Amino acid sequence: MKMVIFLLLSCLYNAAESAYIAYNTTPQIVAGKLNVHVVAHTHDDVGWLKTVDQYYVGSNNSIQGACVQNVLDSMVPALLKDKNRKFIYVEQAFFQRWWRQQSDTVKETVKGLVNSGQLEFINGGMCMHDEATVHYIDMIDQTTLGHRFIKQEFNKIPRIGWQIDPFGHSAVQAYLLSAQVGFDALYFFRIDYQDKNKRKDLKELEVVWRGSNTFGSSLDIFSGIFPKNYEPPPGDFYFEVDDTSPVVQDDPLLFDYNVQERVDDFVAAAFAQANITRTNHIMFTMGTDFKYQYAESWFRNLDKLIHYVNKDGRINALYSTPSIYTDAKYASNETWPLKTDDFFPYADDPNAYWTGYFTSRPALKRYVRIMSGYYQAARQLEFLKSRSTAGPTSDSLADALALSQHHDAVSGTEKQHVADDYAKRLSIGYSQAEKLVESALACLTEKSSGKNGCSNPSTKFEQCPLLNISYCAPTETDLSNGKYLAVVMYNSLGWKREDIIRVPVSSQYVSVQDSEGREIESQLLPITSSFINLRKKHSELYLGKYSNDTPKFWLVFPVSVPPLGFTTYFISSSTKSGKIASVKSIYSWEGIKPKNVEINKGNLKLVFNAYGISQYSNTKNSVNESIEQTYKYYRGDVGSNGDPQASGAYIFRPDGNVPIKPDGMVPLTILKGSLVDEVHQQINPWIYQITRAYKGKDHIETEFIVGPIPIEDGIGKEVVTEITTDIASDKTFYTDSSGRDFIKRIRDYRSDWKIQVNQPVAGNYYPINLGIYMKDASKEVSVLVDRSVGGSSINDGQIELMLHRRLLFDDGRGVDEALNETECINGSCTGLTIQGKYYTRIDPVGEGARWRRTVGQEIYSPLLLAFSEMDGGNWGSSHVSNFTAMDPSYSLPPNVALLTLQALEDGTVLLRLAHLYEAGEDKDLSVLASVDLKKMFPDKKVSKIEEMNLSANQERYEMEKKRLKFKSEGYNAHETVIRGSAVDPSKLIVELGPMEIRTFVINFDYIQFHKS
Repeated sequence: MKMVIFLLLSCLYNAAESAYIAYNTTPQIVAGKLNVHVVAHTHDDVGWLKTVDQYYVGSNNSIQGACVQNVLDSMVPALLKDKNRKFIYVEQAFFQRWWRQQSDTVKETVKGLVNSGQLEFINGGMCMHDEATVHYIDMIDQTTLGHRFIKQEFNKIPRIGWQIDPFGHSAVQAYLLSAQVGFDALYFFRIDYQDKNKRKDLKELEVVWRGSNTFGSSLDIFSGIFPKNYEPPPGDFYFEVDDTSPVVQDDPLLFDYNVQERVDDFVAAAFAQANITRTNHIMFTMGTDFKYQYAESWFRNLDKLIHYVNKDGRINALYSTPSIYTDAKYASNETWPLKTDDFFPYADDPNAYWTGYFTSRPALKRYVRIMSGYYQAARQLEFLKSRSTAGPTSDSLADALALSQHHDAVSGTEKQHVADDYAKRLSIGYSQAEKLVESALACLTEKSSGKNGCSNPSTKFEQCPLLNISYCAPTETDLSNGKYLAVVMYNSLGWKREDIIRVPVSSQYVSVQDSEGREIESQLLPITSSFINLRKKHSELYLGKYSNDTPKFWLVFPVSVPPLGFTTYFISSSTKSGKIASVKSIYSWEGIKPKNVEINKGNLKLVFNAYGISQYSNTKNSVNESIEQTYKYYRGDVGSNGDPQASGAYIFRPDGNVPIKPDGMVPLTILKGSLVDEVHQQINPWIYQITRAYKGKDHIETEFIVGPIPIEDGIGKEVVTEITTDIASDKTFYTDSSGRDFIKRIRDYRSDWKIQVNQPVAGNYYPINLGIYMKDASKEVSVLVDRSVGGSSINDGQIELMLHRRLLFDDGRGVDEALNETECINGSCTGLTIQGKYYTRIDPVGEGARWRRTVGQEIYSPLLLAFSEMDGGNWGSSHVSNFTAMDPSYSLPPNVALLTLQALEDGTVLLRLAHLYEAGEDKDLSVLASVDLKKMFPDKKVSKIEEMNLSANQERYEMEKKRLKFKSEGYNAHETVIRGSAVDPSKLIVELGPMEIRTFVINFDYIQFHKS
């Protein structure tokens, strides 16, 4: 018997000789067959479970075995083995780290791979930015950094948007960050599970997305939604060396020969996907997070699959890229379904709405927003001073901000040590930009610095990044003995700014003078114990030392600052006391009805009872509305009703809510003065609030201190403020898209499908970066925010904002940590305390847009304050007190914002201007606007001006000519879009239609600024 078996095996081995096989991977598209585009890719988070550098070098692998350096190292030889192999790469933050370390020989090899199309850069930003918790300016900046690097090093322009992992998708991503950077298509996968199931049934996973009502079809973008995720298709096709999928074993002399089985698996997956996809082209995303660390392991198996699948003949497989796939879709001449608005909120299960991360890590979200506005001012000053590589630059802050836009960074969905790493990078970037700002201001203020700039200014400036906790060392110094403090205020906006600022001082014997030496009106406000406690704790936390001295007052005074310029004010000691605000308290004793109290500043009057605000009136616009503002918290669900889903960093799953009612025994404290009135409320032991009305401002400013949120009861809490009015909003409200357009929301409704409401609160939450408003037939109420938050209108007439979250369970989406942020000093840890502001205004219906847009810009770009102590002498004799880079009689129109003014490394200047209004948003301002560059830069001669696409890597008109325009079912041949005309180099007038952003690269013959 043994001899028979031996002879049989010998026959089998002789019949099938093992030999070299030349796999045929020649790519071709076959008409009449299903064409499977095999896209080899890796998704490399620039921070999530590990920090960006840990991911790059492959350290801290006890958390996650991931090394991006291995991916890029192994990709090159794998591609060189077969000219038909292709690979796409996305995250430039990683690629640039790797590129810096390569020899000239390797660089030339990689350039050859890029030029041949084997290696293609997709998306091309420094990171794959988030789309819910980011501001559109940050999205543009981080994309520009990556795109310009690719252009400079490889002379290539990314064609495809690849937002495969963000948790929902914004309209701004479609029409602005895709169409206007020149992308031909945008691909992603995370949309609501109900929406996706319906789209599969109707073959509507691939659509034409019209993200803008203003631009209509002119900025449509072809968009593909992956059927399941961005991983290989069903059938087990993971080929990392430690993956468990069956490799393609095609050696007949070895056991486990499985070619036919693997081909059948591949073909079955292809036909299944074809059944939910239009045309005879489908895409297989062959890769996932941090794959191709040994690239040959993948390509060896993909070579075999393509070879044997094509020999099988039922379908055609080819190495491809999203660009090739998009071209094939375009060539099909198909008419595609139309998608409008956005893809928020995102849910992947009935009780799993990814709306918690809209608020998660609110302190980091605020830090990112502050640094974004600061970066805008810093690079303007870098331009005004003249960029130099010898001194500090804004580059470090630019890189840190770019990383922080990642969809696991500002989103708040990373591990705690990674969040700390992002904050550390921002801090390092700020410290460099701070030096740049102080040097630039010294150069611009000193009269001795001539038109050729200055190299060693003598004036020393300090800044106060901890003003929010009432810490500012320069303003707290003793100003006796003839000393005074020069306060230079820089305005990065393109129009004149009137504002009221506040700084902490230690003495009431102070006065304020303007740049002409005239004493101006000022007011002193006692610093309350809540702020003193906040200062004591956080000054030690951030400065590493305990601050024994505490200032006694806020010094408040009005300022006026020219556009793109600065004004100087002076603080000095005085023989008489400043005007201290009057203080009054009201109680609510049981059985005694307290009197109402009014605070009144100009047109605005607010009425308070013992529990808070009750009435809002504005004599300027004849608005009179009852209003109530309260707090509550949602209990974080830990899993209930048979579903283990918990509320966590990503997921918002409330388990009921608990109203937070002020204790009537704790008084409201009213501070009244000539410039500002304040109402202070200790809502409960861990919520403190100040409501302010300023002279000359017709809105409410609400400042809050929330935390530490108590968890001793074992309940995680998600803290919300509610603003309640009588407005009949009929389930409808409006939220911004990444700080740009406003999108109409209807409670419990989706325009694309009939929603099954499983989570009536979480399922109606939306991301807010600029503001939220609601209206009825006569009035509208608007709320603007100082960072990304989640919000909604759960009841008619009511707006709610989630301010803070502290949760005790992980929500099962990979981060494997509870969202329980703490602050530790000397080993003693307490829950995170946050401080912030929001702003409220009520207008006649249709009249709120101007306030939202103007004040929204002021919130994003606050005045930059720098302080210089002088020991006697006359500032005006040696320094310039007032300056504007513009013609003194000129400012930008009120509907135009200056987004970018940046000196580039090659000596050119990057300029971006944006129209702030949508079509029809405001009866006076939703019109064509004009900017006169000769007046904007009166002392500079423009030798060349070139209009670019949004990310400044190609000429705009060339981009528009070549960008693919897909046909949609909703095409409107009669739509009217207003756009500015081409810029005449002799006139230098830039026109902007509603919502238009125009980007220019400018060459100046010389740069010289007048000083007055």
